[in-house]
Amino acid sequence: MKFFIVTGMSGAGKSTVLHHFEDSGCQCMDNLPPSLLSQVFSLFDQVEMAPSLVVLGVDTRSGVLFDADAVLSSIESAREKHMISILFLDCDTEALIDRYKETRRDHPLQKGNMSLEEAIQKERNLLQPLREHADYILSSSGMRTRELCSKLDILLSGTSSPHRLRVEIMSFGFKRGIPRESDLVFDVRFLPNPYYIKEIRAYTGLETPVRDYVLSKDETKTFLTHLFSLIDYLLPLYQNEGKRRLLVAIGCTGGAHRSVAISQALYEHLLPGDYPVNITHRDIAIEEASWPFQRARDHAETPS
Repeated sequence: MKFFIVTGMSGAGKSTVLHHFEDSGCQCMDNLPPSLLSQVFSLFDQVEMAPSLVVLGVDTRSGVLFDADAVLSSIESAREKHMISILFLDCDTEALIDRYKETRRDHPLQKGNMSLEEAIQKERNLLQPLREHADYILSSSGMRTRELCSKLDILLSGTSSPHRLRVEIMSFGFKRGIPRESDLVFDVRFLPNPYYIKEIRAYTGLETPVRDYVLSKDETKTFLTHLFSLIDYLLPLYQNEGKRRLLVAIGCTGGAHRSVAISQALYEHLLPGDYPVNITHRDIAIEEASWPFQRARDHAETPS
């Protein structure tokens, strides 16, 4: 079992790092009191389908419960069974002060008449044992969120290649609304509609009669050439900006014919590439269920 302990200075980017791990599919738990660390390690011993990596955030936000020596003791005991690494997020005092002024949040250790600079120094002293035992030390001074995540990928992987952008393709019907989470939306209602072809309207874009009808049209071939070129151009740009997930939504009227066939074509185009890709057909089952001619589908003749 692999564990990653994320700790460090408040305002140095620990939340950003935890979100980055979470977006990568890791199990994350934040703001754990040191006294609970041993229990967390034991808990995952009992899980049959344990995640490949568990990321735990431990820092001075636990207040009087924080004890750096207790953290190190729990880690040392658990290392007999688990692989545990410590990542320490550091940052210059000046940069931390600027960030707190910008966000207008209070430092977790700033009490009474204590100045922000004094609180930061107190935290450095409390965290020093963890910094000394850290497997990785990453300073976020002068970094934006995207740069911090990219630096983290390099630090942990030993390569300059960041995590791949995940591409989600979704077909949908406009009459049920555009997917709110979509990043790119393409309207394919300009293509000839198989719904009006009696011999094939009982089929969906997943099946040969409709797929061949849609993809054989000259306007479809031209559109797909432009669509593939555009998506191929955009993916590395989104990747470089640090985007983790891109949802490409393709819609027709009902979401069972044209949008499905085009979505499948885009999926097959991207599948051999460098980016993980998934496909979902949001409305296909709902649309099929609403067809008055659905019962006759099994008796419909497949066009030659």
